[in-house]
Amino acid sequence: MNKTRNFCIIAHIDHGKSTLADRMLELTNTLAARDMENQVLDSMDLEKEKGITIKSHAIQMDYIYKGETYTLNLIDTPGHVDFSYEVSRAIASCEGALLVVDATQGVQAQTISNLYLAVEHDLEIIPVLNKIDVDSAMVEVVTDQIVDLIGCDPEDVLKCSAKTGEGVNEIMEAICERIPSPKGDPSAPLQALIFDSVFNPFRGIIAYFKVENGSIHSGDKVKFFNTGKEYVADEVGVLKMKLCPRDEIPCGSVGYIISGIKTAAEVKVGDTITRCENPCEEAIAGFEEVKPMLFAGMYPVETDQYEELRASLEKFQLNDASLVFEPESSLALGFGFRCGFLGLLHLEIVQERLFREFGMDVITTVPNVSYKVYTTQGDVIDVHNPSGLPAPTLIDHIEEPYIRAQVISKSDFYGPIMKLCLDKRGMLLNQHYLTADRLELTYEMPLSEIVFDFYDKLKSISKGYASFDYHIVGFKEAKLVKLDILLNGEPADALSSLIHVDHAVEIGRKMCLKLKDLIPRQQFDIAIQAAIGAKIIARETVRQVRKDVTAKCYGGDITRKRKLLEKQKQGKKRMRQIGTVEVPQSAFMAVLKLD
Repeated sequence: MNKTRNFCIIAHIDHGKSTLADRMLELTNTLAARDMENQVLDSMDLEKEKGITIKSHAIQMDYIYKGETYTLNLIDTPGHVDFSYEVSRAIASCEGALLVVDATQGVQAQTISNLYLAVEHDLEIIPVLNKIDVDSAMVEVVTDQIVDLIGCDPEDVLKCSAKTGEGVNEIMEAICERIPSPKGDPSAPLQALIFDSVFNPFRGIIAYFKVENGSIHSGDKVKFFNTGKEYVADEVGVLKMKLCPRDEIPCGSVGYIISGIKTAAEVKVGDTITRCENPCEEAIAGFEEVKPMLFAGMYPVETDQYEELRASLEKFQLNDASLVFEPESSLALGFGFRCGFLGLLHLEIVQERLFREFGMDVITTVPNVSYKVYTTQGDVIDVHNPSGLPAPTLIDHIEEPYIRAQVISKSDFYGPIMKLCLDKRGMLLNQHYLTADRLELTYEMPLSEIVFDFYDKLKSISKGYASFDYHIVGFKEAKLVKLDILLNGEPADALSSLIHVDHAVEIGRKMCLKLKDLIPRQQFDIAIQAAIGAKIIARETVRQVRKDVTAKCYGGDITRKRKLLEKQKQGKKRMRQIGTVEVPQSAFMAVLKLD
């Protein structure tokens, strides 16, 4: 055990976590040179295309330090705020963390929030300054920022370039020296914490775990604490680039278990594995339950694919424990699921992965956050969907979730950022100069305002310099109204949303204008209206297309043409009564990007 080190790499987006992991794998010869590629741990196609890490990846390396071989278990983590749940799981299974800071950009919002997560778990922090080979690197300035942040000595900050490999050896030595070995009792009953799982169509479900106490052998009869189900450990092993079977996973180490589990519901991330004969007394305190930030309906394009979508979502949930879903139905779209996500990027990734990995094409409704509705009877209802809102006469008041947002930016963009936050109903709590030209602003604002386009706008007004991080602080009362979109007098439930009174009219108008361009023309007029209750606040009309019914009458009698046109008029009248309006998928997505 004293030769084992479990550590993760945490940092802001694009500060070089995955590249640093590449250099470590090269240095320890974990990979043959021919298998080496950039961001080798980002195994998903989507991660390679977008150049971001979506999943935490665990891998074991062997490093020789002072003549002794150390076993290093590295977990590479994502940087985006939407995947912070992955980071919290990685931190729970480590004793130390490398805090990577980009020498050209300095300490950013995500750096600080990930650091707090690590400090809460009492991890040993090793600060690393990356990208020192870049011309615009500000080595001294950023070192001072790190010293202020952590309170360490300036010589404790390791300087490296993950691209060229300079300084990586020193980091490996620091890991062996500074990070404590895992604490645990090898002779105690087995206790292992599941921190991730994947679905394999041939082997069933593979669970990744960290042994806290005791040890686990191949062929052991094991029990999962939460579900109480018993299995035989057919295969246990360590995580190299591929799964490497071993006879035993000792105390303090990280490994995987295959026990022929078929159904997704039997494996819970955060569950404890123990032996059947000599079980442990209590489960390990796992991770906090994930709290979704925004909700959207997901419906299969073909209505008969409902069961397939359910199976796909269950398999997907194994790999991404932060997705939650429950069945719901809609008038316009049939049967589907109301899914909870951690943010818009998460929603986009889930939709894309469902299509790539399971071949499921889904329609996503307008995302919204969850509200607490207080009724006149004194009940409190959680509403995730505008259609679940009680009648206006029964509502006493509505509360919406508020967040505390930290924005770190250059002071040149102070004005535009202030304006953006005020437009989003933000309230300034604190402003603090980190250095002469770097500013940290703390705001309290409604979550619903930042869900759609806040991040994009913040990046564009600050020329990409501002970084942003947030966490939920609670619920506050708000004046919200339900905005309905009517097509030919019929409400399109998938397009309705809950909106603050001040913005309702403006957004209603924008939505009508947008839909006018997106809904294909029919042979009858389509009225698009935005309504609050019974009051219509905006209207646009999609004009009819006229089919030329007289084309086949060349020359000849005018009464013949008249007769055909009269016949067409009758048909149009009937069509207006029974005709239905198809809303294309692009319209649902476009409503999000009103600007």
